[in-house]
Amino acid sequence: MKEAYIAAKERWARKMSGEARPEARSTDRLPPGQRQVTNFPVLDLGIKPEVSSDQWELRVGGLVESPVTLRWSDLMAMPQFTDVSDFHCVTTWSQFDMSWTGVSFLSLAERVRPMASATHVLFRSYDGYTTNNPLDVCMDDDVLLAHSWGGKPLAREHGGPVRVIIPKRYAWKGAKWVREITFMDHDVRGFWEVRGYSNTADPWTEDRFS
Repeated sequence: MKEAYIAAKERWARKMSGEARPEARSTDRLPPGQRQVTNFPVLDLGIKPEVSSDQWELRVGGLVESPVTLRWSDLMAMPQFTDVSDFHCVTTWSQFDMSWTGVSFLSLAERVRPMASATHVLFRSYDGYTTNNPLDVCMDDDVLLAHSWGGKPLAREHGGPVRVIIPKRYAWKGAKWVREITFMDHDVRGFWEVRGYSNTADPWTEDRFS
């Protein structure tokens, strides 16, 4: 975990300094079973919570040394990071070169300081949605708490004011309208994971369902 974290921090620092992006993890950019689109389809549980930036807050806790509740001004005071990545939905569409701006999960982790026993992360949303990920997946250099897409504030239908972006997993692993992040020492499956979807969700192996 320590070595992977250091490597991710080094890649993140290169991106922040404007150096070239690291090589793609796959020589075939489009994962198997996917089709490329140029629009941004909207998928959710049928609830689009109205949460203004003034009302928004994010509770971060669990197995961390410094739990925190972030409000909009707190988030914007943290180091801001713009990253360009590809977006893969389990419903078989992908969009390339999506530009996200927000706070790197690495920056958030440095603020709350996960304990050595932390191995997993559970995200909760304002619409009641949950999703889970191993901590090492979240500690990659391209994982963001995104508040902007394409240089504009993230629209409500796309998860604004803040959503989680985890480019190397199918998109359901990143929570829209995120309101709580809990660091845990065990795995707790989220909304789709208990309904037959894969727990690992790797697009390059078409790991869609359990």
